[in-house]
Amino acid sequence: MFEKGDFIVYGSTGICVIEDVTTMDFPGTSQERLYYVMLPYRKNGNKIFTPVDNPKMKLRRVLTREETLALIDEIPDIEQIGISEEKLREQKYKEYIRSCECKNWIRIMKTLHHRNQERISRGKKVTATDERYYKMAEENLYTEFSISLGMSVKEVREYLSQRLGHAE
Repeated sequence: MFEKGDFIVYGSTGICVIEDVTTMDFPGTSQERLYYVMLPYRKNGNKIFTPVDNPKMKLRRVLTREETLALIDEIPDIEQIGISEEKLREQKYKEYIRSCECKNWIRIMKTLHHRNQERISRGKKVTATDERYYKMAEENLYTEFSISLGMSVKEVREYLSQRLGHAE
């Protein structure tokens, strides 16, 4: 169970801070049932209430510093998404954003970086869909890394560029 003040990753919302763990006085709910009260981190958003015992909830603790550094070392070996059909690829993006898994966010970013470079080299623009999913994956990943590494998002961006030898 998470505690007040913990940083967690919650579904497609991304990084949240546990503001409280408490019972709720909702009509039709048990007074005994515990809820997480969460605030989206670095986003203006409403509080999120979700039962602690909700089996459908995708929720995990933010990576530790050691886990983050190990994952950064793996980035060159993480494969892109190998789906050429637009609709199927977008479904995979949605699934990967909701997965709460850093490796899936990296897959999205690597796929879209490569795809966008190809489009630009052919004189085409980056699609709005591609841009939207890239930004969601990037925000989730860089925010999580910033928390676990104790850096600003800008510093994370620079650190990754230096560690990986390029812009990602």
